[in-house]
Amino acid sequence: MRYPGCGGPRYRPDVRYERQTAGLRADAKVETVKVEAARWHRLTLPFALIAMLVTLVVAVPASAQTASCSVDYSAPNEWPGGFTANVTISNDGPAINGWTLNWQFPNGQQIQQAWNADVDNSGPSASVSNASWNATIPSGGTVSFGFNGSWNNTSNDPPTTFTLNGTTCGEDPGDPGDPGDPGDPGDRVDNPYEGAQVYVNPIWSANAASEPGGEAVADEPTAVWLDRIGAIEGNDSPTTGSMGLRDHLDDAVGQGADLIQVVIYNLPGRDCAALASNGELGPDEIGRYESEYIDPIAEIMSDPAYSDLRIVTIIEIDSLPNLITNVGSRATATANCDEMLANGNYVQGVGYALGTLGAIPNVYNYIDIGHHGWLGWDDNFEPFAQLALEAANANGASPDDVHGFASNVANYGATVEPYFDIGDTINGVSIREGSSWVDWNRYVDELSYAQAYRDLLASIGFDDNLGMLIDTSRNGWGGADRPTGPGPETSADDYVDGGRIDRRIHLGNWCNQAGAGLGERPTASPEPGIDAYVWIKPPGESDGSSEFIPNDEGKGFDEMCDPNYEGNPRNVNNPSGALPDAPISGHWFSAQFQELLANAYPPVQ
Repeated sequence: MRYPGCGGPRYRPDVRYERQTAGLRADAKVETVKVEAARWHRLTLPFALIAMLVTLVVAVPASAQTASCSVDYSAPNEWPGGFTANVTISNDGPAINGWTLNWQFPNGQQIQQAWNADVDNSGPSASVSNASWNATIPSGGTVSFGFNGSWNNTSNDPPTTFTLNGTTCGEDPGDPGDPGDPGDPGDRVDNPYEGAQVYVNPIWSANAASEPGGEAVADEPTAVWLDRIGAIEGNDSPTTGSMGLRDHLDDAVGQGADLIQVVIYNLPGRDCAALASNGELGPDEIGRYESEYIDPIAEIMSDPAYSDLRIVTIIEIDSLPNLITNVGSRATATANCDEMLANGNYVQGVGYALGTLGAIPNVYNYIDIGHHGWLGWDDNFEPFAQLALEAANANGASPDDVHGFASNVANYGATVEPYFDIGDTINGVSIREGSSWVDWNRYVDELSYAQAYRDLLASIGFDDNLGMLIDTSRNGWGGADRPTGPGPETSADDYVDGGRIDRRIHLGNWCNQAGAGLGERPTASPEPGIDAYVWIKPPGESDGSSEFIPNDEGKGFDEMCDPNYEGNPRNVNNPSGALPDAPISGHWFSAQFQELLANAYPPVQ
């Protein structure tokens, strides 16, 4: 028996949170404020109803500029009573170890909450100092921080003068040759995450920061999910607010980000093996998928305003894996998956997305490959690779449109199982044969699985330089129940069950898993062949509701999200392991976020 599991679902250079950005030049003799965009948008945040997207670039008088430092201040989001600002300090002099930036707000604004820095805000005077991890600014280097602030709804003019450790700074000259500059995203690089500052979604960041202790991770980058046509323009959902794709791209530019992550997730007959994340399009609506979903996304992404952003797309999670494990005569088959295999619209849809988005020079496509507990068995592993190759040659696509593959998206599989290995033998019995958890699977964790898939995929027609992503947003499994060593060698089952990091009841369990924790923080190039550890599934967003909840998002109710459910063939009739009282998929689930925070590994400091 083979058990598919279903997945829903910052990178930093060596100096944490450091940004290498090109600033904007301005007339040094005249103080100017340039409003680059003034389109009205509604931004749903815990403290806001309406947002106006503006970028404020400060140029100070020539007398204030010095050769030692420069500051780029922008306020990309503004709403009645509040705003978000991003600040980048460039050090043009000797290396700095420990820094404090001071300025005066011209209209009595106040800093309410900051990230990547410590704040002492007294009246209109702001004093911002380094956090423990970004105290050093090397010569020619930069450091960035951001904050949410309040204003009086009359005027929100930017500050015009900044002092760094007592020295007055000028405008960031933005030399594209600065050390650490990620380069032109239009010329695709081997690893788009390397050296890149990745977009922090302000909606998720505000939700995380609103939770006790959540501010410690609220500045981590997470993906933007386009889970229906309405999400392209913004759809007022409780989690995504009214920020559409263009709003997020504009905000990424305002943050000085180099890279943004976008989940493409709206295939016809979506998620044929689970009901919690069913989609809005019927099985035969491939035409609508192409013309009303992919084409508008491509039009926005190809706007020259975003040509300096690396846009990473994660293509249609759960779709192609379902056509391997949940079809035909298998006990895990569903009628919906049989239909999608027969009509070909998963393959055609993935191909259209790859070809259309891959034609944009700064887009990097990654195809979802499930996870090791879904496709790690011999009868799934290579067949899926061939299916992925078929999709990459379908409907106008070619393998050149595929930059890599993404594993464990919105799932819980451990990145590394440190206390047992697939080659281990206990009392003469291999753990592949004797452990019901492993059950003849060739892979016990996501790292070994992703690296092996990379080799196979490159050997059958994909690029030799494929990069892999591993979603670590909920696979830390820390807390008091985390093993500290191997299990007892009394049997293969005892050995594996006593030492495994992944504490799920069964590998096929996928919905709001009890006991899970935040995993490795997003990091570029953590292991050979791995482009990045990523947080594609935003921690704290539900996998599905614990009971049926009427909604207009096309989301159904899946019993695997019911904590009282006793299972089905896809998890060998084990309890679901789901948390109670969950909202519909994609909506904020405070209890889950709190548990993820408490069980984080590495622990949240």
